[in-house]
Amino acid sequence: MSLPDALAAEADAAIAAMREAARAARRLHARAELLRHMVTTAAKVARLPRAEAVEAVVREWTAAWHLDRTAWPHLARPMEAFTAACIDHVLASPGKADAADTALRAALSDLDDALAEAGTSLADQMAWRSECAHGWWDWIEPTPPDLPGRRERTSVPQPVPGRPFWEAGCADFCKPAGRD
Repeated sequence: MSLPDALAAEADAAIAAMREAARAARRLHARAELLRHMVTTAAKVARLPRAEAVEAVVREWTAAWHLDRTAWPHLARPMEAFTAACIDHVLASPGKADAADTALRAALSDLDDALAEAGTSLADQMAWRSECAHGWWDWIEPTPPDLPGRRERTSVPQPVPGRPFWEAGCADFCKPAGRD
């Protein structure tokens, strides 16, 4: 193979790897950010009676996603179960932390399955709906223009010319204390 052909082949392979790495980073980061928000919100309401706490977190979650809960009745149970698992995770005593973590993983997997059955993913919904989405996520997988219930999210920072696109993080009100 000639040098020009070899360099072109290497570049094509590197670009394909970059695309896959960017998609994986978006998928993992969006899920991690949702879980961080859920656990943080669960901690704020964990001392309420369990049903009230679950309702408060689900209400905040669906509001942040600009999502009418009645539009996704098939997701109500998995969303509530995941929320309850987040609350249980927050409240778990040291001796029950492993069991709470196992239950949280199972609830997250069930939510993933329910979203997959609906033809979407947790990462996509977090990236396309959340007020706390990171701006760079949309540069990897753009929000569909025909996304049902789509809203403009002016709070989501956009990449800035002259700066790497991945620095377009989340809105200031979504940042945990001490993190940019």
